[in-house]
Amino acid sequence: MDLGELGSFLRSRRDRLSPQAVGLPDGGRRRVPGLRRDEVADLASLSADYYTELEQGRGQIPSKPVLHALARALRLGPDETGHLFHLAGHPAPPGAEPVRMQAALRQLMARLEDTPAMVITDMHEVVAQNHAAQVLVGPQAGLTGIRASFLYHWFTVPATRDLYPREDHDHHSRLLVSDLRAAVARRGPADAVSRELVGHLLDASAEFAGLWRAHEVEARHEEHKRIVNPVLGILKVTCNSIVTADAAQRLLWFVPDDADAVRRMHALDPADVWRDTPGPAFGLAGGWG
Repeated sequence: MDLGELGSFLRSRRDRLSPQAVGLPDGGRRRVPGLRRDEVADLASLSADYYTELEQGRGQIPSKPVLHALARALRLGPDETGHLFHLAGHPAPPGAEPVRMQAALRQLMARLEDTPAMVITDMHEVVAQNHAAQVLVGPQAGLTGIRASFLYHWFTVPATRDLYPREDHDHHSRLLVSDLRAAVARRGPADAVSRELVGHLLDASAEFAGLWRAHEVEARHEEHKRIVNPVLGILKVTCNSIVTADAAQRLLWFVPDDADAVRRMHALDPADVWRDTPGPAFGLAGGWG
Protein backbone atom coordinates (compact mmCIF):
# COMPACT_ATOMS: atom_id res chain seq x y z
CA MET A 1 0.00 0.00 0.00
CA ASP A 2 1.35 3.45 -0.91
CA LEU A 3 -1.14 6.28 -0.37
CA GLY A 4 1.32 8.90 -1.60
CA GLU A 5 1.74 7.14 -4.93
CA LEU A 6 -2.01 6.51 -5.05
CA GLY A 7 -2.65 10.23 -4.72
CA SER A 8 -0.12 11.10 -7.43
CA PHE A 9 -1.62 8.50 -9.76
CA LEU A 10 -5.15 9.83 -9.24
CA ARG A 11 -4.00 13.39 -9.95
CA SER A 12 -2.22 12.34 -13.13
CA ARG A 13 -5.30 10.48 -14.41
CA ARG A 14 -7.61 13.38 -13.52
CA ASP A 15 -5.40 15.87 -15.36
CA ARG A 16 -5.58 13.93 -18.62
CA LEU A 17 -9.42 13.87 -18.82
CA SER A 18 -11.46 16.60 -20.45
CA PRO A 19 -15.03 17.37 -19.32
CA GLN A 20 -16.30 16.35 -22.74
CA ALA A 21 -14.67 12.91 -22.39
CA VAL A 22 -16.86 12.12 -19.37
CA GLY A 23 -20.04 13.82 -20.58
CA LEU A 24 -19.69 17.06 -18.61
CA PRO A 25 -20.17 20.59 -19.98
CA ASP A 26 -16.97 22.52 -20.55
CA GLY A 27 -18.04 25.34 -18.26
CA GLY A 28 -15.84 27.94 -19.93
CA ARG A 29 -12.18 28.73 -19.26
CA ARG A 30 -10.42 26.48 -16.70
CA ARG A 31 -7.41 27.40 -14.61
CA VAL A 32 -5.93 23.90 -14.84
CA PRO A 33 -6.15 21.10 -17.45
CA GLY A 34 -8.40 18.13 -16.91
CA LEU A 35 -11.26 17.63 -14.49
CA ARG A 36 -11.69 19.33 -11.14
CA ARG A 37 -11.54 17.28 -7.96
CA ASP A 38 -15.21 17.86 -7.22
CA GLU A 39 -16.13 16.59 -10.68
CA VAL A 40 -14.24 13.33 -10.17
CA ALA A 41 -15.79 12.95 -6.72
CA ASP A 42 -19.27 13.45 -8.18
CA LEU A 43 -18.65 10.95 -10.98
CA ALA A 44 -17.48 8.38 -8.41
CA SER A 45 -20.31 9.20 -5.93
CA LEU A 46 -17.77 10.25 -3.28
CA SER A 47 -17.58 13.35 -1.13
CA ALA A 48 -15.26 16.03 -2.48
CA ASP A 49 -13.44 16.16 0.87
CA TYR A 50 -12.72 12.43 0.85
CA TYR A 51 -11.48 12.47 -2.74
CA THR A 52 -9.25 15.45 -1.94
CA GLU A 53 -7.73 13.52 0.97
CA LEU A 54 -7.00 10.59 -1.36
CA GLU A 55 -5.15 12.83 -3.80
CA GLN A 56 -3.18 14.29 -0.91
CA GLY A 57 -2.15 10.82 0.27
CA ARG A 58 -4.22 11.07 3.45
CA GLY A 59 -7.41 9.61 4.83
CA GLN A 60 -8.73 6.08 5.04
CA ILE A 61 -7.57 3.34 2.74
CA PRO A 62 -10.13 3.15 -0.08
CA SER A 63 -12.26 0.03 -0.25
CA LYS A 64 -12.62 -2.12 -3.36
CA PRO A 65 -16.03 -0.58 -4.26
CA VAL A 66 -14.49 2.89 -3.99
CA LEU A 67 -11.61 1.86 -6.23
CA HIS A 68 -14.02 0.42 -8.80
CA ALA A 69 -15.94 3.71 -8.73
CA LEU A 70 -12.75 5.72 -9.20
CA ALA A 71 -11.65 3.50 -12.07
CA ARG A 72 -14.97 4.10 -13.84
CA ALA A 73 -14.92 7.83 -13.13
CA LEU A 74 -11.37 8.26 -14.43
CA ARG A 75 -11.91 5.96 -17.43
CA LEU A 76 -9.01 3.70 -16.43
CA GLY A 77 -8.00 0.82 -18.66
CA PRO A 78 -7.45 -2.73 -17.35
CA ASP A 79 -3.75 -2.24 -16.57
CA GLU A 80 -4.38 1.10 -14.90
CA THR A 81 -7.20 -0.38 -12.81
CA GLY A 82 -4.93 -3.18 -11.62
CA HIS A 83 -2.26 -0.60 -10.76
CA LEU A 84 -4.80 1.45 -8.78
CA PHE A 85 -5.77 -1.58 -6.71
CA HIS A 86 -2.13 -2.50 -6.03
CA LEU A 87 -1.34 1.02 -4.81
CA ALA A 88 -4.24 0.76 -2.36
CA GLY A 89 -3.00 -2.59 -1.06
CA HIS A 90 -5.66 -4.74 -2.76
CA PRO A 91 -5.22 -7.55 -5.29
CA ALA A 92 -6.24 -6.55 -8.78
CA PRO A 93 -9.84 -7.45 -9.69
CA PRO A 94 -10.51 -10.24 -12.19
CA GLY A 95 -9.93 -9.01 -15.71
CA ALA A 96 -7.77 -6.08 -14.60
CA GLU A 97 -4.53 -7.86 -15.45
CA PRO A 98 -3.50 -10.41 -18.08
CA VAL A 99 -4.40 -14.03 -17.56
CA ARG A 100 -1.66 -15.64 -15.47
CA MET A 101 -0.51 -19.17 -15.10
CA GLN A 102 1.68 -21.10 -12.70
CA ALA A 103 4.22 -23.05 -14.70
CA ALA A 104 7.91 -23.88 -14.92
CA LEU A 105 8.87 -21.26 -17.46
CA ARG A 106 12.28 -22.75 -18.06
CA GLN A 107 10.71 -26.12 -18.97
CA LEU A 108 8.32 -24.40 -21.33
CA MET A 109 11.11 -22.39 -22.89
CA ALA A 110 13.09 -25.59 -23.49
CA ARG A 111 10.23 -26.81 -25.71
CA LEU A 112 10.44 -23.71 -27.89
CA GLU A 113 13.45 -24.93 -29.84
CA ASP A 114 12.35 -23.29 -33.08
CA THR A 115 11.48 -19.93 -31.51
CA PRO A 116 13.68 -17.23 -29.91
CA ALA A 117 12.62 -17.24 -26.24
CA MET A 118 13.83 -15.90 -22.89
CA VAL A 119 12.72 -15.66 -19.26
CA ILE A 120 12.94 -12.25 -17.57
CA THR A 121 11.93 -10.86 -14.18
CA ASP A 122 9.50 -8.01 -13.56
CA MET A 123 12.60 -5.77 -13.20
CA HIS A 124 13.62 -6.81 -16.75
CA GLU A 125 16.51 -8.99 -15.61
CA VAL A 126 17.24 -11.84 -18.00
CA VAL A 127 17.11 -15.21 -16.24
CA ALA A 128 17.63 -17.51 -19.24
CA GLN A 129 17.75 -17.43 -23.06
CA ASN A 130 17.71 -20.13 -25.69
CA HIS A 131 20.19 -20.13 -28.56
CA ALA A 132 17.96 -18.28 -31.03
CA ALA A 133 17.23 -15.49 -28.54
CA GLN A 134 20.95 -15.00 -27.89
CA VAL A 135 21.51 -14.63 -31.62
CA LEU A 136 18.53 -12.30 -32.03
CA VAL A 137 19.14 -9.80 -29.18
CA GLY A 138 22.56 -10.78 -27.82
CA PRO A 139 23.55 -12.76 -24.70
CA GLN A 140 22.00 -10.86 -21.80
CA ALA A 141 22.01 -13.15 -18.76
CA GLY A 142 24.59 -13.26 -15.99
CA LEU A 143 24.78 -9.78 -14.44
CA THR A 144 23.84 -8.96 -10.84
CA GLY A 145 22.46 -5.96 -8.95
CA ILE A 146 20.78 -3.09 -10.75
CA ARG A 147 23.12 -3.66 -13.74
CA ALA A 148 21.21 -6.87 -14.41
CA SER A 149 18.17 -4.83 -15.41
CA PHE A 150 17.57 -3.90 -19.04
CA LEU A 151 16.11 -0.61 -17.79
CA TYR A 152 19.42 0.33 -16.16
CA HIS A 153 21.23 -0.07 -19.47
CA TRP A 154 18.49 1.46 -21.60
CA PHE A 155 18.55 4.74 -19.66
CA THR A 156 22.26 4.92 -18.80
CA VAL A 157 24.21 3.14 -21.60
CA PRO A 158 23.47 4.80 -24.99
CA ALA A 159 24.77 1.84 -27.04
CA THR A 160 21.98 -0.31 -25.60
CA ARG A 161 19.52 1.52 -27.84
CA ASP A 162 21.25 0.26 -30.98
CA LEU A 163 19.05 -2.82 -30.53
CA TYR A 164 16.12 -0.82 -31.97
CA PRO A 165 15.83 1.76 -34.78
CA ARG A 166 16.29 5.32 -33.52
CA GLU A 167 12.76 6.37 -34.42
CA ASP A 168 11.39 3.64 -32.10
CA HIS A 169 13.38 4.71 -29.01
CA ASP A 170 10.75 7.02 -27.48
CA HIS A 171 8.12 4.32 -27.83
CA HIS A 172 10.27 1.73 -26.04
CA SER A 173 11.21 4.19 -23.29
CA ARG A 174 7.55 4.84 -22.54
CA LEU A 175 6.64 1.15 -22.55
CA LEU A 176 9.54 0.21 -20.28
CA VAL A 177 8.68 2.84 -17.68
CA SER A 178 4.94 2.15 -17.75
CA ASP A 179 5.62 -1.56 -17.28
CA LEU A 180 8.02 -0.81 -14.40
CA ARG A 181 5.34 1.34 -12.75
CA ALA A 182 3.02 -1.64 -12.49
CA ALA A 183 5.81 -3.91 -11.19
CA VAL A 184 6.88 -1.44 -8.49
CA ALA A 185 3.29 -1.15 -7.26
CA ARG A 186 2.98 -4.93 -7.04
CA ARG A 187 6.21 -5.20 -5.05
CA GLY A 188 5.22 -2.43 -2.66
CA PRO A 189 7.20 0.49 -1.17
CA ALA A 190 9.26 -1.77 1.12
CA ASP A 191 10.90 -3.65 -1.76
CA ALA A 192 14.61 -2.78 -1.78
CA VAL A 193 15.35 -4.02 -5.32
CA SER A 194 12.80 -1.86 -7.11
CA ARG A 195 13.48 1.10 -4.81
CA GLU A 196 17.22 1.02 -5.64
CA LEU A 197 16.59 0.73 -9.38
CA VAL A 198 14.05 3.55 -9.53
CA GLY A 199 16.15 5.79 -7.28
CA HIS A 200 19.22 5.31 -9.44
CA LEU A 201 17.36 5.97 -12.68
CA LEU A 202 15.68 9.08 -11.30
CA ASP A 203 19.14 10.50 -10.53
CA ALA A 204 20.82 9.28 -13.72
CA SER A 205 18.25 9.99 -16.45
CA ALA A 206 16.13 13.08 -17.00
CA GLU A 207 14.17 11.12 -19.61
CA PHE A 208 13.32 8.41 -17.09
CA ALA A 209 12.39 10.99 -14.45
CA GLY A 210 9.98 12.70 -16.82
CA LEU A 211 8.32 9.45 -17.84
CA TRP A 212 8.12 8.31 -14.22
CA ARG A 213 6.31 11.51 -13.22
CA ALA A 214 3.72 10.86 -15.95
CA HIS A 215 2.38 7.82 -14.02
CA GLU A 216 1.60 5.88 -17.19
CA VAL A 217 0.78 2.19 -16.57
CA GLU A 218 0.76 -0.41 -19.33
CA ALA A 219 1.77 -4.00 -18.71
CA ARG A 220 3.28 -5.54 -21.82
CA HIS A 221 1.35 -8.50 -23.27
CA GLU A 222 1.98 -8.44 -27.03
CA GLU A 223 4.25 -6.09 -28.91
CA HIS A 224 5.16 -5.55 -32.52
CA LYS A 225 8.72 -4.31 -32.72
CA ARG A 226 11.74 -3.98 -34.98
CA ILE A 227 15.06 -5.42 -33.84
CA VAL A 228 18.39 -4.38 -35.34
CA ASN A 229 20.68 -7.40 -35.62
CA PRO A 230 24.31 -7.00 -36.84
CA VAL A 231 24.04 -10.00 -39.19
CA LEU A 232 20.33 -10.43 -39.92
CA GLY A 233 19.56 -6.74 -40.32
CA ILE A 234 16.29 -5.17 -39.18
CA LEU A 235 13.76 -7.86 -38.27
CA LYS A 236 10.08 -7.25 -37.65
CA VAL A 237 8.93 -9.49 -34.79
CA THR A 238 5.90 -10.05 -32.60
CA CYS A 239 6.88 -10.41 -28.96
CA ASN A 240 4.45 -12.35 -26.75
CA SER A 241 4.62 -13.14 -23.05
CA ILE A 242 3.32 -15.52 -20.40
CA VAL A 243 3.47 -14.30 -16.79
CA THR A 244 3.81 -16.36 -13.60
CA ALA A 245 1.11 -16.23 -10.94
CA ASP A 246 3.02 -13.72 -8.82
CA ALA A 247 4.08 -11.70 -11.91
CA ALA A 248 7.70 -12.00 -10.79
CA GLN A 249 8.82 -13.63 -14.04
CA ARG A 250 7.61 -13.85 -17.62
CA LEU A 251 8.43 -15.93 -20.65
CA LEU A 252 8.99 -13.92 -23.82
CA TRP A 253 9.05 -15.43 -27.28
CA PHE A 254 9.65 -13.68 -30.59
CA VAL A 255 7.94 -14.53 -33.87
CA PRO A 256 9.73 -12.92 -36.85
CA ASP A 257 7.71 -11.90 -39.89
CA ASP A 258 10.45 -13.53 -41.96
CA ALA A 259 9.87 -17.27 -41.55
CA ASP A 260 13.41 -18.02 -42.72
CA ALA A 261 15.01 -15.82 -40.04
CA VAL A 262 14.79 -18.41 -37.26
CA ARG A 263 16.47 -21.05 -39.41
CA ARG A 264 19.33 -18.63 -39.99
CA MET A 265 19.58 -17.92 -36.25
CA HIS A 266 20.22 -21.58 -35.49
CA ALA A 267 23.15 -21.56 -37.88
CA LEU A 268 24.85 -18.59 -36.18
CA ASP A 269 27.02 -18.33 -33.07
CA PRO A 270 25.83 -15.52 -30.74
CA ALA A 271 29.42 -14.61 -29.85
CA ASP A 272 30.26 -14.16 -33.54
CA VAL A 273 27.15 -12.08 -34.21
CA TRP A 274 27.80 -9.60 -31.40
CA ARG A 275 31.60 -9.70 -31.03
CA ASP A 276 32.37 -6.57 -33.05
CA THR A 277 29.57 -4.37 -31.72
CA PRO A 278 28.94 -2.61 -28.40
CA GLY A 279 26.08 -5.08 -28.10
CA PRO A 280 22.39 -4.63 -27.39
CA ALA A 281 20.94 -4.48 -23.93
CA PHE A 282 23.70 -5.56 -21.56
CA GLY A 283 26.08 -6.36 -24.38
CA LEU A 284 27.83 -9.25 -22.62
CA ALA A 285 29.13 -10.54 -25.94
CA GLY A 286 30.46 -7.08 -26.77
CA GLY A 287 32.32 -6.51 -23.53
CA TRP A 288 30.02 -4.18 -21.56
CA GLY A 289 29.46 -6.80 -18.87
